Amino acid sequence: MDRSNKPSAIGVGASIPQPTVNFHDNKVQATLPTGESVTVHLYGATVTSWKLANGKEQLFVSEKAHLDGSKPIRGGIPVVFPVFGPPPSNHATSSLPQHGFARNSNWEFLGKSSSESLGKDRKEGDDAVKLDFGLSHPMLSEEFQKAWPYQFGLVYSVTLTKEGLETSLQVQNKGEQNFEFQVLLHTYLSVEDISQVRVKNLQSKEYADKTQGGAVQTEASSAVEIDKETDRVYKSLDPKVPIEVTTVSDDKPLFSVTREALTDVVVWNPWIEKAKGMADFGPDEAYKNMICVEAGSVAGWQTLEAGESWEGGQTIRPRL
Repeated sequence: MDRSNKPSAIGVGASIPQPTVNFHDNKVQATLPTGESVTVHLYGATVTSWKLANGKEQLFVSEKAHLDGSKPIRGGIPVVFPVFGPPPSNHATSSLPQHGFARNSNWEFLGKSSSESLGKDRKEGDDAVKLDFGLSHPMLSEEFQKAWPYQFGLVYSVTLTKEGLETSLQVQNKGEQNFEFQVLLHTYLSVEDISQVRVKNLQSKEYADKTQGGAVQTEASSAVEIDKETDRVYKSLDPKVPIEVTTVSDDKPLFSVTREALTDVVVWNPWIEKAKGMADFGPDEAYKNMICVEAGSVAGWQTLEAGESWEGGQTIRPRL
């Protein structure tokens, strides 16, 4: 039926460019209208790529990394939970593998949010996208469920902006028992030459040197040089003070890492012999092209009471 008084056509203004999100082959890729992109594998909810608008990759992933779900992914940003390093004996995590189960479990993609819902300005287009991933006790393998029987929920959020990359983890205790946990974002940053970078803002801080049996030292240097195998857990840091990876040539940050509720930072590089000894690290010389700056809460244990939740995260800003 033809209506005599048709409403006039509503004018459509220029549409705001939107981020694109693709989900295939068990990985999620998001790209901003300005060209920045991030890729997250559902296995481990591991971020395996973060590129700037110019296409430059910011994360290191080993050429020999297993991307088929057979092993934790060597590189990117693996999520470490509920234990860091080899589990201690006589602890609730004792039956778990090193670094826990989050990095070698299949997560669920929960969906995306854009600038508007993130409360960001949209004048120049949609310049942020957040991807959420979930993991809970029923999703674990039978082996992991037995090894760590607590009812938990994890929501891992990866937020890509023009200015950087944010990753945060919310831990929920969905059971009736309290549990203890540690958490770490095991970030592998890509550098052109490890001999030409320094790590700053760690001076006078205590660290456990895992290459020396965990001996506690105090950092004397204002700019930490990586010239040998390095595996240090810096403790009780102010999360708001950025840990900076700077270049020797101009002393400007290549990366700046600030944290929320994550007061420990691990600095790691395997160096020559250890790199050769890791079957999934390659090429052997690739230790020159990466440095791990890992934001975490690992010096002690967080206790999460029944029904409670905890959240921590990091923001990485690159040289733009």
